[in-house]
Amino acid sequence: MYRRSAAAAVLLAAALTLTACSSDGDKADSGAEAKAKPPASSAAPDPADTPAPSADPNAKPAGPVLPDAKLTPKTGTFTAQEKQYLSGRVPEKMDPAAVLQSGQEACQRVARTAKHDKDAATGSIIAGEIAGAKDAINHLCPEQKPILAAAEKGFPDGTRPSPAAGTYRALTQATTCKWEAKGKDGTVLAASPEAAPQPGDKITATIPAGTAEFNSVGCYAWIPA
Repeated sequence: MYRRSAAAAVLLAAALTLTACSSDGDKADSGAEAKAKPPASSAAPDPADTPAPSADPNAKPAGPVLPDAKLTPKTGTFTAQEKQYLSGRVPEKMDPAAVLQSGQEACQRVARTAKHDKDAATGSIIAGEIAGAKDAINHLCPEQKPILAAAEKGFPDGTRPSPAAGTYRALTQATTCKWEAKGKDGTVLAASPEAAPQPGDKITATIPAGTAEFNSVGCYAWIPA
């Protein structure tokens, strides 16, 4: 009887040991599997689900547009100038008033900037910082046309191929403004002085005839002096 009880005890202990080992193994496997499989939220997003960068709200759309006959606000009326601005610019299922507001905001930005600094307003148009400024000014705020006319004679900081010869003024007083004019063979025809401009100085560049490329950095924008 004692031998049977002892044998049963040995078998029971072995069974418990195997069960514990199996349980620990299952936990280890589950842990390894959890580490191997990241949560669903960490998966890389599908490029198709990534929203595209917002386009210029003042640019004319590439798709179907609202016919001129349907360019009517939900309340009130559009002026003749507003209708001219909206023509061919309103996507088929968009409220024309929303598109008009974008143009009006461009006009407001130009006017506010010009009130304090006309050079800054001109530079912001040249540099493309005020989207749709040209069309907005021509149709919605023609009083800003002198600013637009000045901007259309200038060019932004960076590389300008085959610029017209002459003297230009940088629309900045940054002491880091540097420039150079190169010929077709890459020869430097003219360049900014080695000494940095002093704060408050007007920065000018004289582009010689035959310049194939004008490069500038830190100069913001240029207009004829």
